[in-house]
Amino acid sequence: MPRVAVVTDSNSGISVEEGRKLGVAVVPMPVLIDGKIYYEGEDLTQEQFYEKQLSGSDIATSQPAPGDVMAVWDRVLERCDELVYIPMSAGLSASCATAQMLAESYGGRVQVADNRRISVTQHHSVLDALAMVAAGMDARAIRETLEEQGDDGCIYVSVDTLKYLRKGGRVTGVEAIAGTMLNIKPVMEIRGEKLTAIGKVRGMKAARKLMLERVRADVEGRLKPLWDTGHLVVKMAYSKVSDALREEWREEVHAAFPEMERIEGEPLTLSIASHTGPGALGVGTVRI
Repeated sequence: MPRVAVVTDSNSGISVEEGRKLGVAVVPMPVLIDGKIYYEGEDLTQEQFYEKQLSGSDIATSQPAPGDVMAVWDRVLERCDELVYIPMSAGLSASCATAQMLAESYGGRVQVADNRRISVTQHHSVLDALAMVAAGMDARAIRETLEEQGDDGCIYVSVDTLKYLRKGGRVTGVEAIAGTMLNIKPVMEIRGEKLTAIGKVRGMKAARKLMLERVRADVEGRLKPLWDTGHLVVKMAYSKVSDALREEWREEVHAAFPEMERIEGEPLTLSIASHTGPGALGVGTVRI
């Protein structure tokens, strides 16, 4: 019987089925579409999500119900001594704070790690946790390490349309109309506990250039010690783009970072895609 288990939520980009293959339990995130609740990776695929989003459905994401989270924990604790739970960043959702409160009744057997990540970077936190389990670390030590390393990465995203940022209240109607007319593309940074707009440029080509410049500035600045010692990799992200655009973006990222042998990519999770819509591109680094 394994002593320590790893549990995450589907904001990591790991589906329930993929989690089974990894040996990770996954709490699916609820998505409210036209008044009906679906669960990411269970009864709602990325394709179905974007189909409904493009058709104009009313979409909102939410935190999982406490009972659903505890049901997963209880099931996992039947076969292990303790677990580390890796939810999305506390700054982006109340689900982490809720989980930390729920964990108080488990006598230390549940350690909730807020390492301030989501999507691509959260996925890597799960892989890091699995490696620490294999190395014999206990759940508390894994949580502490993940939280210490929470800012050891970055991710930048730009959107193809302002429509969904407007729906989510992140830009005003006037900004969305003006931005669309002028082909303005915001570039946003997801790091720590914030989703921050760090620039507005005209056209996706300029947005892609700015994202790559910001990642280069990170690896030559605050992340330089990790970069120089080979503890960072560059990864790309996207939301419902064509195969051709995905490969074009991969080649562009690789040209900007020829040090990387290959640039891997992952789709943005639905909590992010609900705000970005289809056609978003992203790039960032994760600690390895």
